[in-house]
Amino acid sequence: MQTTTIAPPAPRIRKSRSEEAWLKRPDLPDSHYVDSRIYTDPKIFAEEMDRIWRRVWLPVCHESELPEALDFRSLGTFDNTPLVVVRGSDKKIRTFLNICPHRGNRIVRSPSGNLGVAEPSGNPKNMTCMFHGWQFDAEGRCVEITREKAGYQDRVCKADVGLREIRTEIAHGGFVWIALDDDAPPLREFIGGAFGFMATELDTEPLEIFHYQKSLVKTNYKLWHETSREFYHDYLHYHNRATGMLQPGYFDRKYTVFENGHAATGLTTINYEAYDGSKERVLTFPGMPKNGWKQLNIFPGCTYSLRASCLRVSVMTPISENEVLIELRGLGLKADTPKEREQRIADHDTIWGPFGRNLHEDLLVVQQQKVAMQPGSGSRFLLMAREEGDTIHDEIGLRSYYDEWARRMGRVASRP
Repeated sequence: MQTTTIAPPAPRIRKSRSEEAWLKRPDLPDSHYVDSRIYTDPKIFAEEMDRIWRRVWLPVCHESELPEALDFRSLGTFDNTPLVVVRGSDKKIRTFLNICPHRGNRIVRSPSGNLGVAEPSGNPKNMTCMFHGWQFDAEGRCVEITREKAGYQDRVCKADVGLREIRTEIAHGGFVWIALDDDAPPLREFIGGAFGFMATELDTEPLEIFHYQKSLVKTNYKLWHETSREFYHDYLHYHNRATGMLQPGYFDRKYTVFENGHAATGLTTINYEAYDGSKERVLTFPGMPKNGWKQLNIFPGCTYSLRASCLRVSVMTPISENEVLIELRGLGLKADTPKEREQRIADHDTIWGPFGRNLHEDLLVVQQQKVAMQPGSGSRFLLMAREEGDTIHDEIGLRSYYDEWARRMGRVASRP
């Protein structure tokens, strides 16, 4: 019997590329790369606002930011949609379009406060439009039209001109979720089972916000969210390398993909003492082991990151294809003693505070990405092709995001 020896393939010669080679599509499935125009094209951005952001549930603030009856918080959301969130006299939290139905003026102008404090233009307990003095109560009903009968007779009355109410639910650690689309599926259907692996930590005890920070960042919103959906970039963060990547079991951490574009990274234990000047976390959350870390990303732009003693929730508001507002909230248990709260704040700020270990590095990178892929720069295709059995450096988190993006946009991100 004659034996045939098959020579191994010749090794590829490493070399730089010509323009033609650079612009050639990667020899990969469409699911494993994206066209950089999805980050820079204003028409694509406008379509995302209509087909994605206006049709899903979004967290906008936390219930602890409205602790008392008549507390409010005004919001400037994506696509120029002004909202106001109000806790009524019945303690129920409601959300309204912050636009007067008379002449389209913004009603509530302060970022936060309590309606029990009267404004010069109106009565206490009501939201008053400064333009003509129309007033609305905390349930969205019009309660005052100045000179109503004299001007409108019986053609317009208060019952006809209430505020536009936005669907609102309180869920998943006490966050206020809204849906601009009255026909959007219920929140529980949109979330599916994504919060199941974090439910004990979030819902056993009431949570309370202790840190709020917002940053207006010159980048596309998807680039920021991507930093939460892949951990291959732990090479960026020395703190993450020392406390996580160099520790036993790091590369076994698993990714879980859920319906509707949500994805989670499973529990791991961080060795904080491996970073000079750091120490292990003493406090934790219900059901969370000491020094544990788990993370959940909610499509299209929210991240819950729970690091043992503190929860950070990142919420995005896309401004344009080139700019995004990022709101960062740090939370602990409402039942914390003053000493426990002080410790949670210190733990939070060493990682995620304005001068912490990680935040500034992520912000720097996503802005440099945007600079490098402006129209005309030559940027074209970005890879998300790592496959490592759904473990920590697998880019399945990115692919699952763009699977949902493609479903809602009607085309794949590699051929937008």
